[in-house]
Amino acid sequence: MIAVDWGSTSLRVFRLDASGHVREQRRSARGIHAADGRFADVLRAEIDGWDDPLIVMAGMVGSRQGWVEVPYVDCPAGLAGIASALQRLPADAFAGREVWIVPGLRSRDDSGACDVMRGEETQLCGLLGELAPQRQTVCLPGTHSKRVTLADGRIERFATAMTGELFELLCSHSVLGRLMRPGEHDADAFAQGVAHAARAGDLLQHLFAVRTLGLFDALRPEQLRPFLSGLLIGHELNDLPADAGRVHLVGAASLLAAYTAALALRGHAAQAHSELASAHGCHALARQAGLLA
Repeated sequence: MIAVDWGSTSLRVFRLDASGHVREQRRSARGIHAADGRFADVLRAEIDGWDDPLIVMAGMVGSRQGWVEVPYVDCPAGLAGIASALQRLPADAFAGREVWIVPGLRSRDDSGACDVMRGEETQLCGLLGELAPQRQTVCLPGTHSKRVTLADGRIERFATAMTGELFELLCSHSVLGRLMRPGEHDADAFAQGVAHAARAGDLLQHLFAVRTLGLFDALRPEQLRPFLSGLLIGHELNDLPADAGRVHLVGAASLLAAYTAALALRGHAAQAHSELASAHGCHALARQAGLLA
């Protein structure tokens, strides 16, 4: 089968064998915003030469702006509940191949407010088969970072933090970025940011320290970006319970390194998992739905 992780700005495709192992993978910048509504043409180009009859797609391709909008599934949800909500495209939508789209997930906090994800649920489905059924904490770093609780083989609840997007906005479009200079990652400045996030005061107050530390030469211009990164990640971790235990991470290697370091500074162990969890999740859902022999 072919697994597709189709986000807003990127597209990843994976060719899997019958056991779910990734045989080939490709990546491009042709996310749904770059597809101009020509989803079939874009997908055909990206999987050129792959003749596998089954395709399972996840991510923003199933959103209102995507190929077909697939309704959210409410948490708590396990493989069976998510697989039962897979939506098939019409048989003539893609050269007669069997094409299915994974639904997103919706979570509600104690006040009833909603949170959503599209795409990350396949990463979590890929982890469900690896992790013990006891309560587990998973963090999915990214533009919109997700903190997830898994329990009894189900995705129990999650919450989103706009950590990555806020970092880019502040560096590129705020007064904080004017003093910054490019440079290699500075672990000490990053650690200072994580520590600063634990001080009294909220994020809005702490952010201005990026400017004052630069103005008064407490940090060099090339240290301000890692300090800001540590500050934002530190705030994201502030409400992580002391007894959370091992935190499981899925994401890009650079992000996993930053979150592993921040968690260690807060006294938490971390275990990194492959980005291939998304492809493995698509395979697990296809098997659960009876789409594979």
